[in-house]
Amino acid sequence: MKKNSKKLLSSLLAMVMVLCSLPFAGVTFEANALEKTGKCGENVSYTYDPSTGEVVISGTGAMYDYEGSSSPFFKGSIKSVVIEDGVTIIGSYAFRDCTSLTSVTIPDSVTSIGYRAFEYCYGLTSVTIGDSVKSIGGYAFSGCNKLRSITIPDSVTSIGDYAFYSCTGLTSVTIGNSVTSIYWGAFYGCTGLTSVTIGDSVKSIGGYAFFGCNKLRNITIPNSVTNIGNYAFSGCTGLTSIAIGDSVTSIGDSAFHGCTGLTSITIPDGVTNIGGDTFYGCTGLTSVTIPDSVTSIGSDAFCGCAGLTSITIPEGVTSISGSAFSYCTSLTSINVSSGNTVYHSADNCLIKTKSKTLILGCKNSVIPSDGSVTSIGNYAFSGCKGLTSLTIPDSVTGIGWGAFFGCTGLTSVTIPDSVTSIGEEAFYGCTGLTSITIPDSVTSIGWYAFEGCTGLTSITIPDSVTSIGDSAFDGCTGLTSITIPDSVTSIGDYAFSRCTGLTSVTIGNSVTSIGNYAFRYCNKLRSIT
Repeated sequence: MKKNSKKLLSSLLAMVMVLCSLPFAGVTFEANALEKTGKCGENVSYTYDPSTGEVVISGTGAMYDYEGSSSPFFKGSIKSVVIEDGVTIIGSYAFRDCTSLTSVTIPDSVTSIGYRAFEYCYGLTSVTIGDSVKSIGGYAFSGCNKLRSITIPDSVTSIGDYAFYSCTGLTSVTIGNSVTSIYWGAFYGCTGLTSVTIGDSVKSIGGYAFFGCNKLRNITIPNSVTNIGNYAFSGCTGLTSIAIGDSVTSIGDSAFHGCTGLTSITIPDGVTNIGGDTFYGCTGLTSVTIPDSVTSIGSDAFCGCAGLTSITIPEGVTSISGSAFSYCTSLTSINVSSGNTVYHSADNCLIKTKSKTLILGCKNSVIPSDGSVTSIGNYAFSGCKGLTSLTIPDSVTGIGWGAFFGCTGLTSVTIPDSVTSIGEEAFYGCTGLTSITIPDSVTSIGWYAFEGCTGLTSITIPDSVTSIGDSAFDGCTGLTSITIPDSVTSIGDYAFSRCTGLTSVTIGNSVTSIGNYAFRYCNKLRSIT
């Protein structure tokens, strides 16, 4: 009985060993724990040599697609892959996490490279893609940070989302002439990329396609391209020149955001919209030509373009965001084409004609006193550090949000009796401003209106004011005393917070509400009446 039991146990063990050697789909195990041959597709098999780390894939069909997080067959132990002619598809996750893999040649029989097929193959330095491959799947080579160069053959028509995401060692890319779309984030974070050749059939460059490729120096976008997606070249700080093809009709939001090395740009005639933040922070940009085809310029489109000295708005533009040219600190000349029916310019002021709103000013601006301006728009002079003084004419009734935000050189401003409202952040951070008289016509002082005006030593709040907004005078360290008139009924949160020089405050009899931390950190305050 004992002898038969041992025999039965031995047979069962042998069966288990045979079963464990079979390569079931969805099972994760090390390649060097397998037999030297196995199946990895319906008509596809592999041979693995543990002594050399080489895998040979052969057959006449497609490799398996897997749903798991990595290849169930091949792991870190394989060093090279030979894919023989006959294999048609490299399935999803086929070689994912094969961290020791150094090179791979994909034969002409292969037509597609699957989703995440070679993702996280950290040791991969060389890839040859055969001339029959038509599609490269999403994340196919993501994280292959030792890959130095890649040539995408003319047979390829699409490059999937994040296909080469974070291939930080990649220095050059040649995209074949049959590719029609470079999808979302295809070369996102390829920080070593210095050279890109885009084929003549590409029609669309997707969002984030070359995001953060900070060593890319120049690029030519062929005439076939019609669309440049959101953030497509954002963060390409080394980019000094770019030629945009004549067929481009759409440039997405933040497409060139933070391209600090860019010195000039010519926008082709077909473009109708310059999106929000498109050239935000392009500090090296000294000139830009806006074509007649453009009808709208989005918020912060050229914000922070500190090198820009002049702009001309063509006659077809019908919509300009108030912050489109904020913080263009070197701007000295503003002009609008005479045929424009929505906007006009006068004395280096950009004015929306019908509403009589001053949209944009610069350090050379003189606000017209002929009645053509009745309000100063949101962020009209924001970041205009060279502006030292300004007279606001009697026709103006409102000062918009952030109108003089960050005008650190502004030492004096005359606000006429016609003004009834001072908007939020209107004089935020005007550190050079030493005194200001608010006229009797003003009824409210907006949130953050004078926050951070550290040079402000005196301020007169008139009897017409009924409310002082949150943080209205927060951080005005030069103020020593303040009188709040009887007309005021509410003082907002943090209204005089961090006014460290404040020693006395007189509060009128009508105040019914004092906000949280209204006098926080006023350490020298000795008298409140």
